[in-house]
Amino acid sequence: MSATIMFDLDGTLVDSLPDITAAANAMLRDTGVSPLPQDTIKQFVGNGLPKLVERMMFHCDLPMDRHAELSELTLTHYNAASSDKTVVYPGVAEALEQLRQMGCVLGVCTNKPKAPADHVLKSMGLTHHFDATLGGDSLATRKPDPAHLEASFNAVAAIGPRLFVGDSEVDAETAERAQVPFLLFTEGYRKSPVSELYHTRNFADWHEVPALVSELLGELG
Repeated sequence: MSATIMFDLDGTLVDSLPDITAAANAMLRDTGVSPLPQDTIKQFVGNGLPKLVERMMFHCDLPMDRHAELSELTLTHYNAASSDKTVVYPGVAEALEQLRQMGCVLGVCTNKPKAPADHVLKSMGLTHHFDATLGGDSLATRKPDPAHLEASFNAVAAIGPRLFVGDSEVDAETAERAQVPFLLFTEGYRKSPVSELYHTRNFADWHEVPALVSELLGELG
């Protein structure tokens, strides 16, 4: 049995935190503020770049009337080096290839703006696996609004059951609100215990994913 599977990007397919941290800290330096540790910035990731910048500004006590300006500055820094330190999680490419061979339709649903998302996928050699990518600026809304995920499924020639794969509280909430089975990657950017997050299956090793999908489809079938 085949399925249509949407994937989150940051913290799920790729570890992009070092590049996000570099861009965020470049913005802070331009603003005259000392850089933040990567572990601190990690706590701000998950709801898209504008929310990341908002959380950083609150943390650093920067005036919120500069939010649009500093969001644009952060994006400029990120676009200049969005794949310098980003890496694909081990086993991702092999899992995606196996899923395609199983007849699955694959897409990406990310809160990252579409242009840098497309660039990262291309730089990491993953673009050819996916039929569509919707970014955080592709619609008027973004995850955890289920409309973002629904639009991602509608952007491809969907077949069979619909599944979502992600790593965070935002992804779990999105899947729950959309009433879509959710595979939780436990090695990404989540902040809560696995037991507290909505999920149908969880995994720490991408090599397990094709078998998990087959098992889940058997149950759904």
